[in-house]
Amino acid sequence: MFHKRSLGESIFSIVNTCFMLLLCVVTLYPFLYVLFASLSDPAEIARFRGMLFFPTGFNLDAYKAVMDNPMILTGYRNTIFYVVGGTAINLFMTTLGAYALSRRNVYFNNSIMLMIVITMVFNGGLIPTFLLVNSLGMLDTPWALLLPGAISSFNLIIMRTAFQAVPVSLEESARIDGANDWIIMSRIIVPLSMPVIAVMILWYAVGHWNSYFSALIYLRDRELFPLQLVLREILISNSTDSMTTGAAATDRLDIGITIKYATVIISTLPILCLYPFLQKYFVHGVLIGALKE
Repeated sequence: MFHKRSLGESIFSIVNTCFMLLLCVVTLYPFLYVLFASLSDPAEIARFRGMLFFPTGFNLDAYKAVMDNPMILTGYRNTIFYVVGGTAINLFMTTLGAYALSRRNVYFNNSIMLMIVITMVFNGGLIPTFLLVNSLGMLDTPWALLLPGAISSFNLIIMRTAFQAVPVSLEESARIDGANDWIIMSRIIVPLSMPVIAVMILWYAVGHWNSYFSALIYLRDRELFPLQLVLREILISNSTDSMTTGAAATDRLDIGITIKYATVIISTLPILCLYPFLQKYFVHGVLIGALKE
């Protein structure tokens, strides 16, 4: 059955489509510009001005120089460890907290939630947190990046609300069959909340992948630096000299520009590959976590 659109609906649809196309172009073009620039000839991209719609002189030397940099590979290894390990810790701790706070028979449930909400507005600040991490002996160790942010208050509230949406009758039936809280959480609540779990994985993983400030504060050993901190040194501190040692002195500045673009692409590509696999859960998971009946 077809619905005949009115003139107003047709105009709205056209305007909406044009706006979304414009939004897509504005969003995608900066990334495409960086991609095309990273694939361009260093000398030509240094002289180029204006908008870039394709590589000017295809050249992969920038990617070769970036991959030959040992700090990039070390940063990649460390970042993958922080993302996988940190996300696993985040997910485990948030799931435990959300399950406990979603149970109606937990004493002082609302008071605990109020205290958690307060931490979203007020926190100890940078210096007290640094002193705490230092006193716990986590300074200059990977634990400084994994444990202090083990639970996000916002994500905990989202997951708790999603767990509360699971019918109580399922839990009651499981208890009659002899299930304890661990079995109920792992075999009933979590499997029924997979969209929210997928959203949590995406949020935590992206957060760890993009995080550099905690590493900047807590890490001194360069062997522990994540990729984003290495990227910061290359982009902000302009430290591309070690990757252009084979080039002539006059070409180093041009090659350094394409190396920066290539570094940005290499650092963002993995998380862009992960997003499409979790995107289908994104809207559904957020809505489940936001609705309370």
